[in-house]
Amino acid sequence: MTFQRARSEEQREIRRRAILDTAAAMLDEMPVSEVSLNELSRRVGLAKSNVLRYFDSREAVLLELLEHFLHGWLPTLADELAAAVDPGLPATDRADQLTEVLSRSLAERTGLCDLFGAQGGVLEHNVSVEAVSRHKRASLDSLDVMSGLVRRHLPEIGYDAQWFCLQTMIMAGALSAYWPPPDSLLAAYEAEPRLAVLHVDLRDSLRLSISMSLKGALPRP
Repeated sequence: MTFQRARSEEQREIRRRAILDTAAAMLDEMPVSEVSLNELSRRVGLAKSNVLRYFDSREAVLLELLEHFLHGWLPTLADELAAAVDPGLPATDRADQLTEVLSRSLAERTGLCDLFGAQGGVLEHNVSVEAVSRHKRASLDSLDVMSGLVRRHLPEIGYDAQWFCLQTMIMAGALSAYWPPPDSLLAAYEAEPRLAVLHVDLRDSLRLSISMSLKGALPRP
């Protein structure tokens, strides 16, 4: 696509949305580390200098995309939890149900996990104070929403819900670096089966990590 120069706030928002949508499409094809400003500019139909009129940097684009992914995910998560968690069950059983929903929902969103994995080490660098401050405020709002969802279905966790949610997203980001495994690694596991104990399946690993964190946060009987 090609654009004429944006002359109104509405046109500017259209450009910003097109940049974010293009970056999201790229994440369906490649990891965060391979999303370059040059390729993003080419695909969106703008010169690199024009993309930088709307965002500080590549990292600023991806930080805002992370916010959009979170805003799109949390209402879906609310519906999934409402359908899956039985309020009449004991806390440990509800924790198991919550774990299943969270691990499945996150494993289905590898782009979101990948962005979380890059957040601290990459995306929060090379951005302005204004951009990163706005991102952190949006992140805190999303964390409050997610924490509220967890407390709704597992009130026993209390104020530890915020800690649990933050750790869950950090774990999801870290584990996404191992998924999907490259063909060479799969071939190594097949050739030497004892090495397969090191294989990291994203959903299974999330399920185990979330379960341990969640049940560890519950009050002792």
